[in-house]
Amino acid sequence: MERPPVYSELPIPSIPCLGGVKKLVCVVLVVVVLVLVLVGVLLMGLHMSQKHTETIFQMSLQDGSSTGAHGTGVATFHLDTGINSSASVVYDYSKLLIGTRPRPGHACYITRMDPEQVQSLETIAESVLSKITSDASRQDDSMKPVTDRSLLGTTIKVLCGSLPVYWA
Repeated sequence: MERPPVYSELPIPSIPCLGGVKKLVCVVLVVVVLVLVLVGVLLMGLHMSQKHTETIFQMSLQDGSSTGAHGTGVATFHLDTGINSSASVVYDYSKLLIGTRPRPGHACYITRMDPEQVQSLETIAESVLSKITSDASRQDDSMKPVTDRSLLGTTIKVLCGSLPVYWA
């Protein structure tokens, strides 16, 4: 009986730095994949945020197109009322309301708009903000809270968020 030939594997000469290169390539590949995943997540979040903003804008347009004698739009202004104080003012022509949110502040204030003669920003700043500071100093509850938030337009709801809303 004949013996089968002996098969043996010849050792392949190895380059001493090749093992380190493989590790480096693996680490670089993992870092690239992580960066791509992170960029994808950030872009998806940005897209969702943009869609949310567009949805709110479309809701405000639908709100504004339902009624309105003077106009159907919404105007938003920022007032700088002094050192470390400012206010955001929203004119909602469809609901005939003016919303004011002082910053820093813990509440929103709503006034009715005269459709024939719309109050100027100066008038709003003088009347609402001075009333707010005088009421805060007296600790008087002369301002009535808004009980039905459905009266407010979408823009004023977004402006005020979860803050309490008072008639000023």
